Amino acid sequence: MTPSRIAIIGGTGPEGLGLAMRFTKAGHMVYIGSRSEERANEAVEKVRAKLPEGDVFGGLNAEGAEKADFVFLTVPSDAHHDTLVNLEEAIGEKVLIDVVVPMLWDKDGPKAVVVDEGSAAMQASALLQKAKVISGFHHLDGSELQKVDKPLQGDVVVVGDHKASKKKVMDLVEEIEYVRALDGGGLANSHYLEEWTVQLLQINKIYKAHAGVRITGI
Repeated sequence: MTPSRIAIIGGTGPEGLGLAMRFTKAGHMVYIGSRSEERANEAVEKVRAKLPEGDVFGGLNAEGAEKADFVFLTVPSDAHHDTLVNLEEAIGEKVLIDVVVPMLWDKDGPKAVVVDEGSAAMQASALLQKAKVISGFHHLDGSELQKVDKPLQGDVVVVGDHKASKKKVMDLVEEIEYVRALDGGGLANSHYLEEWTVQLLQINKIYKAHAGVRITGI
Protein backbone atom coordinates (compact mmCIF):
# COMPACT_ATOMS: atom_id res chain seq x y z
CA MET A 1 0.00 0.00 0.00
CA THR A 2 1.27 3.50 -0.84
CA PRO A 3 2.28 5.34 2.34
CA SER A 4 -0.50 7.59 3.63
CA ARG A 5 -0.66 10.55 5.98
CA ILE A 6 -2.53 9.38 9.07
CA ALA A 7 -3.63 11.64 11.92
CA ILE A 8 -4.53 10.08 15.26
CA ILE A 9 -6.77 12.58 17.06
CA GLY A 10 -6.48 11.90 20.76
CA GLY A 11 -3.39 9.88 20.00
CA THR A 12 -1.85 10.11 23.46
CA GLY A 13 -4.11 7.44 25.01
CA PRO A 14 -3.36 3.69 24.87
CA GLU A 15 -5.43 2.94 21.74
CA GLY A 16 -4.31 5.98 19.78
CA LEU A 17 -0.69 5.48 20.74
CA GLY A 18 -0.85 1.81 19.79
CA LEU A 19 -2.36 2.57 16.38
CA ALA A 20 0.28 5.27 15.84
CA MET A 21 3.01 2.72 16.52
CA ARG A 22 1.56 0.08 14.21
CA PHE A 23 1.00 2.49 11.31
CA THR A 24 4.45 4.01 11.78
CA LYS A 25 5.90 0.51 11.62
CA ALA A 26 3.95 -0.11 8.39
CA GLY A 27 5.70 2.87 6.79
CA HIS A 28 3.00 5.53 6.95
CA MET A 29 3.50 9.15 7.96
CA VAL A 30 1.77 9.46 11.34
CA TYR A 31 0.72 12.62 13.15
CA ILE A 32 -0.24 12.27 16.82
CA GLY A 33 -2.76 14.92 17.77
CA SER A 34 -3.72 16.23 21.19
CA ARG A 35 -5.21 19.29 22.85
CA SER A 36 -1.73 19.72 24.38
CA GLU A 37 1.39 20.05 22.23
CA GLU A 38 3.47 18.85 25.18
CA ARG A 39 1.49 15.61 25.51
CA ALA A 40 1.60 15.08 21.76
CA ASN A 41 5.37 15.44 21.72
CA GLU A 42 5.71 13.04 24.66
CA ALA A 43 3.70 10.47 22.68
CA VAL A 44 5.90 11.00 19.63
CA GLU A 45 8.98 10.24 21.72
CA LYS A 46 7.39 7.00 22.90
CA VAL A 47 6.87 5.95 19.29
CA ARG A 48 10.40 6.96 18.28
CA ALA A 49 11.86 5.02 21.20
CA LYS A 50 10.50 1.83 19.62
CA LEU A 51 10.65 2.87 15.95
CA PRO A 52 13.55 5.33 15.61
CA GLU A 53 13.36 5.38 11.80
CA GLY A 54 9.61 6.06 11.79
CA ASP A 55 7.98 9.06 10.12
CA VAL A 56 6.05 10.36 13.13
CA PHE A 57 5.18 13.87 14.29
CA GLY A 58 2.91 15.50 16.84
CA GLY A 59 1.03 18.67 17.72
CA LEU A 60 -2.45 20.09 18.08
CA ASN A 61 -5.41 18.11 16.76
CA ALA A 62 -6.49 20.59 14.09
CA GLU A 63 -3.09 20.68 12.39
CA GLY A 64 -3.06 16.91 12.04
CA ALA A 65 -6.61 16.76 10.72
CA GLU A 66 -5.84 19.38 8.08
CA LYS A 67 -2.78 17.54 6.73
CA ALA A 68 -3.98 13.93 6.86
CA ASP A 69 -5.45 11.58 4.27
CA PHE A 70 -7.05 9.51 7.03
CA VAL A 71 -8.17 10.87 10.41
CA PHE A 72 -8.55 8.42 13.31
CA LEU A 73 -10.61 9.58 16.27
CA THR A 74 -9.55 7.92 19.56
CA VAL A 75 -10.61 10.50 22.16
CA PRO A 76 -12.51 9.59 25.37
CA SER A 77 -16.23 9.26 24.70
CA ASP A 78 -17.14 12.36 26.70
CA ALA A 79 -14.94 14.44 24.37
CA HIS A 80 -16.35 12.94 21.16
CA HIS A 81 -19.00 15.54 20.30
CA ASP A 82 -17.00 18.68 21.07
CA THR A 83 -13.85 17.39 19.35
CA LEU A 84 -15.76 16.79 16.13
CA VAL A 85 -17.47 20.17 16.27
CA ASN A 86 -14.09 21.86 16.67
CA LEU A 87 -12.50 19.87 13.83
CA GLU A 88 -15.35 19.94 11.30
CA GLU A 89 -13.62 22.40 8.97
CA ALA A 90 -10.19 20.74 9.30
CA ILE A 91 -11.59 17.28 8.52
CA GLY A 92 -13.72 18.46 5.62
CA GLU A 93 -14.27 15.66 3.08
CA LYS A 94 -11.58 13.35 4.46
CA VAL A 95 -12.04 9.78 5.66
CA LEU A 96 -12.74 9.76 9.41
CA ILE A 97 -12.26 6.44 11.22
CA ASP A 98 -14.23 6.63 14.45
CA VAL A 99 -12.81 4.30 17.13
CA VAL A 100 -14.70 5.87 20.04
CA VAL A 101 -16.93 3.73 22.27
CA PRO A 102 -19.63 5.59 24.27
CA MET A 103 -19.10 4.15 27.74
CA LEU A 104 -18.22 4.79 31.34
CA TRP A 105 -16.63 2.77 34.15
CA ASP A 106 -18.22 2.20 37.52
CA LYS A 107 -17.57 -0.21 40.40
CA ASP A 108 -18.94 -3.13 38.34
CA GLY A 109 -16.87 -2.36 35.25
CA PRO A 110 -17.63 -0.85 31.84
CA LYS A 111 -21.14 0.31 30.90
CA ALA A 112 -22.43 1.40 27.50
CA VAL A 113 -23.77 4.95 27.19
CA VAL A 114 -26.76 5.66 24.93
CA VAL A 115 -26.10 8.15 22.12
CA ASP A 116 -29.12 9.90 20.60
CA GLU A 117 -27.91 9.26 17.06
CA GLY A 118 -27.51 5.53 17.79
CA SER A 119 -23.72 5.29 18.02
CA ALA A 120 -20.61 7.45 18.23
CA ALA A 121 -19.97 6.91 14.52
CA MET A 122 -23.52 7.88 13.62
CA GLN A 123 -23.09 11.02 15.70
CA ALA A 124 -19.90 11.76 13.76
CA SER A 125 -21.76 11.32 10.49
CA ALA A 126 -24.47 13.73 11.64
CA LEU A 127 -21.95 16.34 12.75
CA LEU A 128 -19.57 16.05 9.78
CA GLN A 129 -21.81 16.34 6.73
CA LYS A 130 -18.91 16.22 4.25
CA ALA A 131 -16.67 13.56 5.81
CA LYS A 132 -16.66 9.89 4.87
CA VAL A 133 -17.22 8.30 8.28
CA ILE A 134 -16.03 4.73 8.84
CA SER A 135 -16.26 2.77 12.11
CA GLY A 136 -13.72 0.15 13.16
CA PHE A 137 -10.60 -0.84 15.14
CA HIS A 138 -12.53 -0.99 18.44
CA HIS A 139 -11.50 -4.56 19.28
CA LEU A 140 -7.71 -4.19 19.14
CA ASP A 141 -6.29 -3.84 22.63
CA GLY A 142 -4.21 -0.69 23.14
CA SER A 143 -1.49 -2.37 25.20
CA GLU A 144 -1.13 -5.18 22.66
CA LEU A 145 -0.94 -2.69 19.81
CA GLN A 146 2.05 -1.06 21.50
CA LYS A 147 4.04 -4.32 21.51
CA VAL A 148 5.30 -3.59 18.00
CA ASP A 149 7.76 -6.50 17.98
CA LYS A 150 4.88 -8.94 18.47
CA PRO A 151 2.29 -9.77 15.76
CA LEU A 152 -1.33 -9.29 16.73
CA GLN A 153 -4.01 -11.97 16.46
CA GLY A 154 -7.52 -10.90 15.60
CA ASP A 155 -10.05 -9.47 13.19
CA VAL A 156 -11.23 -5.90 12.70
CA VAL A 157 -14.82 -5.47 11.59
CA VAL A 158 -15.20 -2.29 9.50
CA VAL A 159 -18.53 -0.62 8.75
CA GLY A 160 -19.48 2.39 6.68
CA ASP A 161 -21.77 3.66 3.96
CA HIS A 162 -19.05 4.92 1.58
CA LYS A 163 -17.82 1.71 -0.06
CA ALA A 164 -14.61 3.08 -1.61
CA SER A 165 -13.50 4.62 1.69
CA LYS A 166 -14.41 1.47 3.59
CA LYS A 167 -12.21 -0.56 1.24
CA LYS A 168 -9.29 1.83 1.85
CA VAL A 169 -9.72 1.50 5.61
CA MET A 170 -9.87 -2.30 5.32
CA ASP A 171 -6.57 -2.15 3.44
CA LEU A 172 -5.12 -0.13 6.34
CA VAL A 173 -6.29 -2.79 8.79
CA GLU A 174 -4.28 -5.43 6.99
CA GLU A 175 -1.15 -3.29 7.19
CA ILE A 176 -1.06 -4.51 10.81
CA GLU A 177 0.64 -7.91 10.84
CA TYR A 178 -1.67 -10.93 11.11
CA VAL A 179 -4.80 -8.79 11.51
CA ARG A 180 -7.68 -9.40 9.10
CA ALA A 181 -10.30 -6.90 7.95
CA LEU A 182 -13.94 -7.94 7.60
CA ASP A 183 -16.73 -5.92 6.00
CA GLY A 184 -19.53 -5.50 8.55
CA GLY A 185 -21.97 -3.59 6.36
CA GLY A 186 -23.32 -0.07 6.69
CA LEU A 187 -22.57 2.59 9.28
CA ALA A 188 -25.75 1.83 11.24
CA ASN A 189 -24.04 -1.39 12.34
CA SER A 190 -21.46 0.67 14.26
CA HIS A 191 -23.89 0.45 17.18
CA TYR A 192 -23.16 -3.28 17.48
CA LEU A 193 -19.39 -2.83 17.21
CA GLU A 194 -19.34 -0.22 19.94
CA GLU A 195 -21.52 -2.15 22.37
CA TRP A 196 -19.65 -5.40 21.76
CA THR A 197 -16.47 -3.57 22.77
CA VAL A 198 -18.02 -2.92 26.18
CA GLN A 199 -18.76 -6.63 26.53
CA LEU A 200 -15.21 -7.50 25.45
CA LEU A 201 -13.80 -5.15 28.09
CA GLN A 202 -15.96 -6.84 30.70
CA ILE A 203 -14.61 -10.25 29.66
CA ASN A 204 -11.06 -8.92 29.84
CA LYS A 205 -11.75 -7.51 33.30
CA ILE A 206 -13.05 -10.86 34.57
CA TYR A 207 -10.22 -12.91 33.10
CA LYS A 208 -7.50 -10.26 33.53
CA ALA A 209 -6.79 -10.64 29.83
CA HIS A 210 -6.23 -8.57 26.67
CA ALA A 211 -8.43 -10.63 24.36
CA GLY A 212 -9.50 -9.54 20.89
CA VAL A 213 -12.00 -10.89 18.36
CA ARG A 214 -11.61 -13.64 15.76
CA ILE A 215 -14.47 -14.51 13.41
CA THR A 216 -14.37 -18.16 12.32
CA GLY A 217 -15.83 -19.88 9.27
CA ILE A 218 -14.81 -17.24 6.71
